[in-house]
Amino acid sequence: MQNSDRHVANKQSLYRALQEIAEAAASELPARLASVSTADAQWRMSHPLNEMTGRDQALETVWLPLKRALPDLERRDLILIGGDYQGRDYVAAVGHYCGTFRHDWLSIPATGRPVFLRYGEVYEVKDGKIVQATCLWDILDLIRQAGFWPIAPSLGTEGHWAGPITGDGVVLTATDPGQSAASIAQTLAMHKTLGDYNDLDGRGRQGLLDMPQKEYWHPKMMWYGPSGIGTTRGLQGFVDYHQLPFRLAFPNRKGGGQWTEKDVAASAKKGGHYIRVGDGPYSVTGGWPSVMAYHGGGSFLGVGATDRLVTMRVMDFYLHHEGLIRENWVPLDILDLLMQMGVDVIDRMQSHFNRGRM
Repeated sequence: MQNSDRHVANKQSLYRALQEIAEAAASELPARLASVSTADAQWRMSHPLNEMTGRDQALETVWLPLKRALPDLERRDLILIGGDYQGRDYVAAVGHYCGTFRHDWLSIPATGRPVFLRYGEVYEVKDGKIVQATCLWDILDLIRQAGFWPIAPSLGTEGHWAGPITGDGVVLTATDPGQSAASIAQTLAMHKTLGDYNDLDGRGRQGLLDMPQKEYWHPKMMWYGPSGIGTTRGLQGFVDYHQLPFRLAFPNRKGGGQWTEKDVAASAKKGGHYIRVGDGPYSVTGGWPSVMAYHGGGSFLGVGATDRLVTMRVMDFYLHHEGLIRENWVPLDILDLLMQMGVDVIDRMQSHFNRGRM
């Protein structure tokens, strides 16, 4: 089977299977998971779910509790793409799980109302089955929808993420290999400008506006950030509401392509990118973790400088449109980052979650 045929088959089969898992009755979930994942598949989830090995553990820890909390669960993909990197096949998606929040989940009180659990997911596929799942679910955003806010106000705009302006994000057919290669090449070239920039040279806001990144972003760019950071529009919005405060807090952080053996040793984590894929006008990168930084430059998310080494679980999905990067969706495990900064959000919220209860 040619690469393009294999990737199309992977995308089509996972698209159907993941929809079926979301909509299956609890009694059907074991069979649904078995049909699409190996028994010893590794599952990497957002905090507080974190890492687990084996389909049975994922069933008990992730899927059954989620299904109980949102009995009418359904999956709504905004983007679904695929490809290969370093000899591994991947399918990656961004979207929202939707359902009525009927029962508490992860101690978050049920609201009885519709909620949207935002996700970025990357699945490594071998012989048609998932062998590794990396799922960044925006649990902080679910806390927000439940009526609680445990950190400083977001600088960007909170709320539902929009799908691609082109309306073609679910890519279930073969795409042009040349376009796919150009998409991921453009992403990595933009990443290089971010990595090459020196945050300590005193250029401030104007330096970020003038740096070579501006050659890659569309004038109407959208940057969809996780809850806690929010969504921004245009290069100026991106700089003012995310990039400048982020770089002030974490000067000269290292992204997916910059990690060295020394960095791995310092963080005690094997960081960098595990995926770099282009699929037509889309691309995706991600690491577990993909960013390493010292939180020594200032406040971030309302937490003052901790002088701690932190890492960040991040994915980036991109739409390449009109020759430039038009949109960027950024799942990021904010709760895990805050834990490393000394703030346990779930624990902090218990007195609020339990208010009025015996």
